[in-house]
Amino acid sequence: MTLDRIVHLMAGLMVLLSIALAHFSNPAWIWLTAFVGFNLAQSGVTGFCPLAFVLKKSGVKEGSCCS
Repeated sequence: MTLDRIVHLMAGLMVLLSIALAHFSNPAWIWLTAFVGFNLAQSGVTGFCPLAFVLKKSGVKEGSCCS
């Protein structure tokens, strides 16, 4: 699995998890969704993604996005 796919997968899973937690546990979990969305927007503007940075350091190979 490439870096791009892992980042997309993790972002999607975090959004789904936070929605489920907000629905079944505590509505304050929706802030996790807001954080993920803010991080995605920040990454799109600046080109810096903290998860991608960590994955690169751990040796995950880069891929072409959405290919």
